[in-house]
Amino acid sequence: MISFDTFRGTEGTPIYQQILLFIKRGAVAGTIRDGDELPSRRMLSALLGINPNTVQKAFRMLEDEGLITSQPGAGSNMTLTPQKLDALKEELLKDDIRSITSALRQMGIDREEALRLIEENWQESEEEPAGSGEGEEHE
Repeated sequence: MISFDTFRGTEGTPIYQQILLFIKRGAVAGTIRDGDELPSRRMLSALLGINPNTVQKAFRMLEDEGLITSQPGAGSNMTLTPQKLDALKEELLKDDIRSITSALRQMGIDREEALRLIEENWQESEEEPAGSGEGEEHE
């Protein structure tokens, strides 16, 4: 069963979108795998302290994207093919890059400075021991 122990809601983003992102990032990171079972809608809404309709909306969107299959009375399971994972990784990266690019432009950072900052951060991250990065997803 997929654990939501590390899920932390944030202000300013609808909770159903945060659930979607948590599951998608977990899938890309490999902490959520093909066939993994999701908590029931009722169980997840109680765990997160949110309306069951909010969980239902997130699950419906995951179904529409082909990332989960649900059977009445039998629960919901992840359906992750290598092709879906590749597309998901690209989607998440593009969204993150758009957000970072927008923030940099808003701060008046030009392209050369942005690339320098990325290169500098990249080098620093290569020097860190594996597994010490912030924001890692865990099951």
